[in-house]
Amino acid sequence: MRPDITAHQAARTMLDAFGSVGATRFDLTITDRKGEKVRFRRGLSLEDLRGAMPAELDRAAERGHNVIVRPHGPAVVFIQLDDLSGESLERVEGVAFLGLRTSPGNHQAWVAVSPADAGEDLARRLRKGSGADPSASGATRVAGSFNLKAKHAPDFPRVEITHSTPGLMARRENLLQLGLLPEEPRAPARKAAHTRTLPGARKWPSYQRCIEGAPATHDNTGPDISRADFTWCLIALDWGWGVDETADRLMGESGKARQNGLRYALRTVQRAAAARRG
Repeated sequence: MRPDITAHQAARTMLDAFGSVGATRFDLTITDRKGEKVRFRRGLSLEDLRGAMPAELDRAAERGHNVIVRPHGPAVVFIQLDDLSGESLERVEGVAFLGLRTSPGNHQAWVAVSPADAGEDLARRLRKGSGADPSASGATRVAGSFNLKAKHAPDFPRVEITHSTPGLMARRENLLQLGLLPEEPRAPARKAAHTRTLPGARKWPSYQRCIEGAPATHDNTGPDISRADFTWCLIALDWGWGVDETADRLMGESGKARQNGLRYALRTVQRAAAARRG
């Protein structure tokens, strides 16, 4: 079988796995080797994206581009478990409908839960319990596409599917039984009013300082914008701003938030709010 056909089939298998648990729309982002956005299409249907994907993969391979999708569904919450070791991936395989190898030794798993099961804290606790990156963006490289990070040059790996279990929805009780939702001690309740009554509390934190203080990305190509956004949201909430207004402001401060949309901004603020609650 020709390599390009294998890549096409892998991409279709991945998209169908997302569709099997409730994904109905996808955002498609094409980036260059530096991670800069080349093209973006919002809200593609599963059918349309399946049809377009073979040409997208072929064009990306020719031009040295990355192919990235973000799934959406009205009746499902997707939890991305990123930067997993092979051992960590095996631990979550029974509750993840999809597993990927994004590069040698680096894996990713996708867990689907109902909105009722997700609650406010499940995603954060699951990432912690599985050892995943706490600031995963919710977007992923497409199976069959090349991972064109500079650190992998010149032999760029293809993203591979390690397992696919179509239709698998995880339940909170299953995650608890597997020890993937660690209990966390509650911090003493904060005094309600500190943040709104302190002098100067109504100003916004400096986004540039958060960028300057952010750790580098895994491939050392620049600051980790997800971490910077998360830190900025933590500070904004501590200074007395609400969730919705912080998300709106983040859209104006962060290029990544503008690229990924208000849902990304809200998720980032909500994770920060959960972290503050302890």
